Amino acid sequence: FLSTSILTDSDSFQDVIVKIERPTYQKPFLGGFKNRITGVEFHNAGSQTLPKKRPEKEIQLFCRETQTVFEKNKPQQTRNTTSTQMTKIGVYVSNVTDKLIIPGKYLTAEEYHKRRLEAVIVLQKYFRRWLAINVVQNLREEKRLRLAWEAQEELQKKREKEEKLRREHERRLNPRTKDDFELLYHALESWRQEETERISRTLTGAERKAAFCGLLEQEAQLIASIGKHKLNADEENQQKAILRFLDKCAQPKRWRGRDGKVTEMDTQYTLRARELLELYRSISMNDIPKEERLDVLLTLRRTVEEIVELIEREVDLMSREVKECNLEGLRKRICTLFLQYIKTPEFNPEVARILKVPPDPLKLYKNVNFCHGCENYLCSSEFPVPANSCTIGRCRLCCKLDNEARRREAFLKYKLILENLRKSEADYQDDAKIVFLVQHQDLQYMIENIWACQSALSACSDLYDLVMVRWDKQREWSPWNTILLTKDEADAHLKLCDLEKAYEEAFIHRIKHKHIWAKYYFAQVPAMASFLHSSDIQTNAN
Repeated sequence: FLSTSILTDSDSFQDVIVKIERPTYQKPFLGGFKNRITGVEFHNAGSQTLPKKRPEKEIQLFCRETQTVFEKNKPQQTRNTTSTQMTKIGVYVSNVTDKLIIPGKYLTAEEYHKRRLEAVIVLQKYFRRWLAINVVQNLREEKRLRLAWEAQEELQKKREKEEKLRREHERRLNPRTKDDFELLYHALESWRQEETERISRTLTGAERKAAFCGLLEQEAQLIASIGKHKLNADEENQQKAILRFLDKCAQPKRWRGRDGKVTEMDTQYTLRARELLELYRSISMNDIPKEERLDVLLTLRRTVEEIVELIEREVDLMSREVKECNLEGLRKRICTLFLQYIKTPEFNPEVARILKVPPDPLKLYKNVNFCHGCENYLCSSEFPVPANSCTIGRCRLCCKLDNEARRREAFLKYKLILENLRKSEADYQDDAKIVFLVQHQDLQYMIENIWACQSALSACSDLYDLVMVRWDKQREWSPWNTILLTKDEADAHLKLCDLEKAYEEAFIHRIKHKHIWAKYYFAQVPAMASFLHSSDIQTNAN
């Protein structure tokens, strides 16, 4: 510290203590002056505060490589050492090999740049021509691939159509299922109507009556032929159904574990059902040797005591060398009695969970309805209930018999459309319900009366190519949110994001009119009415 006196006024001084800091660095010289008389040096004022330190950087700024200069000396020498000699006094140099160079036309900067621009334009022309050739080749290749794809698709569609026609023809020649006989009766009715129209148009009087009588006889013969095919198909289908039923009883218990693997387990009941299945297959076979047939009958006698009399009768007849055709009825009786034995839960406990009719009759009282056609009491699942039906009418068998006798309609195409619709709705996984309430009769009414059996866009009338999809894919399918299109049109329709921009206003108005028609038809069903009410609320909210 240093004490000094400072003049405050003209006559007064004040002592001030000054703190002097000794810097650890050399103070920079900022200029000053020197008194020549006294020799005292006076420096200009400088800051006494310590300078700020520069922040350290991660990058090394000062290194030996950046401060060291490396010099290299590399000599250059021409390829050929030449000399030049000029003609002078005493020296003669021949000018035979000399070249006479004449200065050309002087090229200005504008001319030079113009030549360069013209050269650049030529290069651009050829380059653009090359690009155009590549674009045209790519377009030609894309066109070739597109035409090949379209030809392949057309060929595929043609093959599929031919395959459908072939299968339909095969189903008519060898009918097996209920749908096959529906197609057969529908073809019979179409043929009868065509023949009736032809006879009415070409014949009159007695000839017309005789032709109608002949047509009636032909129709009766065809119906009898169809009936024979139906009896054979029913017998074959019944045998397949029995084997499928017994095989289902003999299946082991299955469950999926946490690791995703399926585990199977046989119980005493499934083993018993499997044993009975193998035994039934053995006694149902007619082309086995006599010794094997006797072994099967002996095994059956040990298993079943109720049909021992029939078994002993067949064994006795076989020992007397009776023909196989005479034993056919007896063998059918044995198979029937043994099947009844298998379907008894007391002897085959596994069959109790598969039988349609429960062993306890009390469970049927709340689920039985009366059929006004055959006058039988049947389960409610045996009655088709279309949307326009107010009461439960005839059972499925009576409806099928009435269709074969009078209307002879084929519902296979509508069933296929409904099946494809339900599969597509199940893929959305949004808990769709309405599509599973609609029956094929309701779908038939919609397709025939509302949509006129044709696509809304292309007017295609082939029902095998038509599908029903959602009109607005954000909402659940319903008769008032659907459109009938071909398969290709349906795929393109489901890719649309904004229907208002994709379709014209007149087309949208026509579709909305069909939706209103469907709402009026399905409003008769109480279950549909609740969905219709919720749909109206959602539409108003939107």
